[in-house]
Amino acid sequence: MRADDVNGVDIELRDLRLALVTSQHRSLRQAAEALNIRQSTLSRRLHEIERQLGVVLFERTNGGTRLTTVGLEFVASAKRILDDVDTELQRLRSRSRGELGLLAIGVHASPSAGNMHTTLVEYHRRFPDVDVRTVDGSHERLLCALAGNAVDVAIMTGQATAWDGRVLPLWSERVIVAFPEHHALGQNPRIRWADLANEKFLVPQQGPGPELEGLLTAKLRHAVGSQHIVHQDASLDRLLSLVSANYGTLLMFEGATGGRYEGVVYREVWDDDGPTQVKFMACWRDANSNPALGSFLAMLREHYPDFSAEPPAT
Repeated sequence: MRADDVNGVDIELRDLRLALVTSQHRSLRQAAEALNIRQSTLSRRLHEIERQLGVVLFERTNGGTRLTTVGLEFVASAKRILDDVDTELQRLRSRSRGELGLLAIGVHASPSAGNMHTTLVEYHRRFPDVDVRTVDGSHERLLCALAGNAVDVAIMTGQATAWDGRVLPLWSERVIVAFPEHHALGQNPRIRWADLANEKFLVPQQGPGPELEGLLTAKLRHAVGSQHIVHQDASLDRLLSLVSANYGTLLMFEGATGGRYEGVVYREVWDDDGPTQVKFMACWRDANSNPALGSFLAMLREHYPDFSAEPPAT
């Protein structure tokens, strides 16, 4: 690796280190011992550096060596170059280990609470120098983002069909319904799907909205018609504001319940055998070479082992 190669000057990084270490000792013998090379080898290389540069870097006397005025400038420049190189190499090593860089995560549902929020907190604690960018969207949007390398990994519910890349099953989340504070059903400790047959639902057009609408119609079949659904192109906090104003109820996943909204109560929705739950999974492209993705997936696998992975070669 060359520090310079201009007009016949051929100085290597090794030469800069030799000059720097020599400047830190009183004699060539001490410098050679510190570098673990022969004194004659060090002396020859320093003379060659001076010959190529056309300057004298060291004054050599019986009492030892000391830098000339030009030598002081040269060593100061050498130290800056070596520090920059060391910093860059450390940055590249950190990036290759997934400890530095950018990770784009497609998020299907709000991560204000629950497992997704916990995952993001733990990842930042382990890898504070990796910047995380989140992208919200429906299944279709996130799958397109994955295919187009706009996101590195997508965390979505287990209904993502038409994805032929890698998949890691993760956690399950309960389905929650948000009621206005004084709604009659909001006083019940648990809600069954049949209880919701006459409700008006606010359904977001983005994120998990389409899936929750599909779940709603599947659970209630013909009991829910278009008159029961008001589609909204709004964020979660605006939807909860409408709920508190008694414009309707809202289905959501439990991971979105981290933010408490005045005038809104949350209740879990039950099937006959317990709370309705939806499974989440991580999707990514096997060809994605972002090291930050590797560190993120390794962390996920600690909590959710990948039993579909191929066994190690023997």
